[in-house]
Amino acid sequence: MSYQHISLVVNGVPRVVETVPMRRLLDVLREDLHLTGTKEGCGEGECGACSVLVNGELANSCLMPVGQAAGAEILTIEGVSENGAAHRVQKAFAECGGAQCGICTPGMVMASLYLLKRIVHPSREEICEALAGNLCRCTGYQKIVDAVRAAALPDS
Repeated sequence: MSYQHISLVVNGVPRVVETVPMRRLLDVLREDLHLTGTKEGCGEGECGACSVLVNGELANSCLMPVGQAAGAEILTIEGVSENGAAHRVQKAFAECGGAQCGICTPGMVMASLYLLKRIVHPSREEICEALAGNLCRCTGYQKIVDAVRAAALPDS
């Protein structure tokens, strides 16, 4: 095994990890950088619990070798807050009951952020399509969809 120094910018902070380039980004985030908000659900890229933004694009960190993320800007759930306060998407998930056990929630929030950066006022169908890669075993998804719709509404 050949260890390398891999540079990343994680939640706006430059970081260097010494690891094997084929190691999963998920493991580096959780074990080396102690950012445990990103969860592992299936480990196969099917559930979306490990979703993060890599250079602004939604990615399953369980499928991405950290070497592929070298030099990238990574946004995890820990970096979503705005000036120390919960992001409007996080607030909406809490207010609408879109978070239950918490395993899928970080990935759902990241997928919702990605959607809302591309479509400011998505339809229900667009929300459902954007969250199709994120599975939740606790809800019927309605509260999650409600949360994304609430987060998309303009401030009153």
